[in-house]
Amino acid sequence: MHDMEERVIGALAQLELGDRLLTSPAAMASFGSDALTAFHQRPLAVVLAESVDDVVRAVRICHRERVPFVARGSGTSLSGGSLPVEGGIVIALNRLNRVLSVDPDARTATVQPGVINLDVSRAAASHGLAYAPDPSSQSICSIGGNVAFNSGGAHCLKHGMTSNHVIGMTVVLPDGELVTLGSDSTEPAGPDWVGMFCGSEGLFGIAVEVTLRLVPVPEAVRTSLAVYDSLQAAGDAVAQIVSAGLLPVAMEIMDALAIEAAEASVKPNYPSGAALLIVELEGEREVVDGDAARLDELLRASGASETTATEDPDARGLIWKGRKSAFSAVGWLAPDYIVQDGVVPRTRLGEALAEIDRMSAEAGIRVANVFHAGDGNLHPLILFDGREPGAVERAEHLAGEILRLCVSLGGSITGEHGIGVEKRAYLSLMFSPDDLALMGDVRRSIDPLELANRGKMLVPETVS
Repeated sequence: MHDMEERVIGALAQLELGDRLLTSPAAMASFGSDALTAFHQRPLAVVLAESVDDVVRAVRICHRERVPFVARGSGTSLSGGSLPVEGGIVIALNRLNRVLSVDPDARTATVQPGVINLDVSRAAASHGLAYAPDPSSQSICSIGGNVAFNSGGAHCLKHGMTSNHVIGMTVVLPDGELVTLGSDSTEPAGPDWVGMFCGSEGLFGIAVEVTLRLVPVPEAVRTSLAVYDSLQAAGDAVAQIVSAGLLPVAMEIMDALAIEAAEASVKPNYPSGAALLIVELEGEREVVDGDAARLDELLRASGASETTATEDPDARGLIWKGRKSAFSAVGWLAPDYIVQDGVVPRTRLGEALAEIDRMSAEAGIRVANVFHAGDGNLHPLILFDGREPGAVERAEHLAGEILRLCVSLGGSITGEHGIGVEKRAYLSLMFSPDDLALMGDVRRSIDPLELANRGKMLVPETVS
């Protein structure tokens, strides 16, 4: 161990963390990667923070010693966003997991970063309120991670992403300064520092307290299923529904492979077909009833071969369990897979799906498609067997070609999974050198030493 590493570990030991300071390879093994397990890196040490003061003091040591650090919640990132930095410190926030307050009059909740997404809604349920953003991993992902990656979810079509539901936060900046961004007011004033922090992938510091906007639990909820003979037809139906003036709370598409995986895993009893469209309406009873009649007409007109609908909570829960298990369920179909996360304009969704189908056939690689169709956020699951020579490289090549397709159609290389380490090379498809230089300048104005999550999203300059 180098002198600097010994000095850093010695300084961390003075924080008197006891068994909350991990330094042995065995103790740190589970922190070596996030859900993108293709990347792995052993950190110098892991700090299991139990208070804001733990975070502040650990960050100040990193700043003094010029050691990079990364905050980590549940580790569900799919882009390598919470991958440890070589020679750096992991500050784990799982134990900062308290819902500090729920204000039913203001419709807000203030929580620590390690609080699980679904637990916010559980805490607010007695007040008839809920937290709207619902990533597929909502039963295990943390609010701090949701903020870092501006996470979405099936119901963000109507309600918006994480950034639309964060109104204030307390943040530890990369030099250890504790600052407040935004406020507890739902009517913000001044520069939108909260908006800039959301989605910054940890490059601006660590959120240690977050105030969230809550929404009323709807009076009525209706979930419809529609079966189509092709992915393109299902994608075109999504555009037709929105252009007709309907705004469902969620619209999701699963292809035959994704349906097969879900049935093998959680058995939601989906109807079989080339593509399944899930459409959910919510709101006041009168509004839902009126929208449901129009939706049924649109589904029939769009060529759906079969349609069903339910308001039964248990039946609806099973539908969404099947959809949200899709990522893990494809493990029933192949030993390995890559999850991509591109976006295309909704009007070109059918075209994109048809092209991905063609690319899949041409490459001889199966692709299971499951995605947030309403906002054009694709999640193609590229299936392969890593034991086969060259399989990983072929899968990664197809993943890259899908991202290029998204950009060529006027979309983006990510909708909610972030850039992390996985997609840094593709930023130049969307941004000019001047754009990227400006992003780097903004980052360094807050973190001149590039200590906070170094190497993620933006390729760092050499730090002397």
